[in-house]
Amino acid sequence: VQLQASGGGLVQPGGSLRLSCVASGRIVSIKSMDWYRQAPEKQRELVARISSEGATAYADSVKGRFTISRDNALSTLYLQMNSLKLEDTAAYYCHIDTWFTEYWGQGTLVTVSS
Repeated sequence: VQLQASGGGLVQPGGSLRLSCVASGRIVSIKSMDWYRQAPEKQRELVARISSEGATAYADSVKGRFTISRDNALSTLYLQMNSLKLEDTAAYYCHIDTWFTEYWGQGTLVTVSS
């Protein structure tokens, strides 16, 4: 199974983007579905998480601005990003953690610039 992330791009501060991550096949025993990001010369950080039960959690830096969601089939993960800031510039990676393994998508680049 592969994860395909999309939706990144160039946006002005205050703008919005919606990232998507589609799994190429069925993934079972999911524990959580996440979005991470990695800015240049910084460590990868967890941005948002949605558990198998639907509970969500966010990094403090994105609370109130980003919303993580998924489809009922647990095959597509979304990240709605509003009120984007310069410091949100990073490569964004989707991640699915299961009881047996984990999956990473390729990064989709988000650049916030005026």
